[in-house]
Amino acid sequence: MIASLAAQRWLSTSSAAALGAVASSKLSVVMVSVPSAEVGKVIARALVEEKLAACVQIVGGVESVYFWEGKVQSDQENLLFIKTKSSLIPHMTERVLSLHPYDTPEVISLPIESGSDKYLKWVVDTTK
Repeated sequence: MIASLAAQRWLSTSSAAALGAVASSKLSVVMVSVPSAEVGKVIARALVEEKLAACVQIVGGVESVYFWEGKVQSDQENLLFIKTKSSLIPHMTERVLSLHPYDTPEVISLPIESGSDKYLKWVVDTTK
């Protein structure tokens, strides 16, 4: 019984450590601001259909305050949270830029350091 518990703990710890290493080096969340939910849906669908993203969440009600063309601007936008492999970001960025109406769209990424084992595996399995 003690050996069994020790084995379970070891498997659990080594599995989490291995997944953490995979997640931090291979997966990212990319954020893209868009002017409307409709534009967001077009970009989201293209990225998912082309397997450049596993999932895209479209979050409405975002107010962006920024400096542009010599003055402070403020606009209502939507924000896309895109889950993908880090290696796909250059190709995904090109695709976003080809579909996005802004001259200088926000496309930034953050590494995923940890998360649900099943979800992270799904992101890996669902993308190119």
